Amino acid sequence: MGMELRQLRYFVTLAEELHFGRAAAREHIVQSALSQQIQRLEREVGVRLLDRTTHHVALTPAGAAFLVEARQILDHVGRAGQAARNAVASAPTLRVGIIDAGYDTMPQILRELQSNHPEITIHQVEAGTPEQYRQLVGGRLDIAIASPSRLSAEVTSELIRLDPLGVLVPDDHRFAGLDDVPVAALADEVLLLGEEAQSPELNRFVLALCREAGYTPTIYEGTVQSSRAATDLVLQHRCVYCVPSSFRTSNRPGTIWRPLTEPAPRYPWSLLWYDANASPHIATLLDNARTLAQRLDWLDPVVPGAGSALGEGAPSTPCHNDEAL
Repeated sequence: MGMELRQLRYFVTLAEELHFGRAAAREHIVQSALSQQIQRLEREVGVRLLDRTTHHVALTPAGAAFLVEARQILDHVGRAGQAARNAVASAPTLRVGIIDAGYDTMPQILRELQSNHPEITIHQVEAGTPEQYRQLVGGRLDIAIASPSRLSAEVTSELIRLDPLGVLVPDDHRFAGLDDVPVAALADEVLLLGEEAQSPELNRFVLALCREAGYTPTIYEGTVQSSRAATDLVLQHRCVYCVPSSFRTSNRPGTIWRPLTEPAPRYPWSLLWYDANASPHIATLLDNARTLAQRLDWLDPVVPGAGSALGEGAPSTPCHNDEAL
């Protein structure tokens, strides 16, 4: 059957105690079981390791030599186990929140990070903004993405993208042939909002935009919980969907996205992290996100006269909840 580690451990314990009763008690086994394991070990080794009588236990010369090696083997096994545990504890991992597969801001950031740092293991958690925030504060996420409106003093945010807002319509819709769509033109359409639990900030952003244009929009009464369900409704001509440009990567054939103008609103995406989180990989992700934002012009200055009070001109430096965003 081969030598077992437990047999080595039992032998070392017995060699230290030189008493079967005390050794069995240390190993939490009965004395007869200890005696059987020592006998099996001696048969495996092929020599007698212990001299034992009714009142006396002593190491043989072979047993003394075996004890030195057995202790080293057990020490090596212990160090191997600890090394494995340390490797798991120190493995570079990052727990990242994403809104929905239809929004590509965070996925693009993660692709950039993975390309530059393949050693970091990324765990993606798909959740709506409120749930991301709860997991962030609760220590279950390292970093999240949202348009923050109510942050605690312990959460820091950094604006990473000013995302042009537009409207997703069927490709045979009256808006499809336009280069852009005035916000006021949405007054005659049924607007689809996102699931409130998923994107309350975006819903408020769209509603405020319509009010600024002087009307209260007609809202589609149903709800959707995925980007695919939203595009299904659009394709059925039941509504149009106000979404940022980053949503376009999930478009299905038959739909088209057109930017809104008069004004030309841009939806602010920010990265959020908990100040008490000591993970060094948060800073690594932020550095990669800033590089990507600069390369893709995510934070281009707003065109004079085209802006809106809805999130445009937000600071691009880290800010706490007591700063305007």
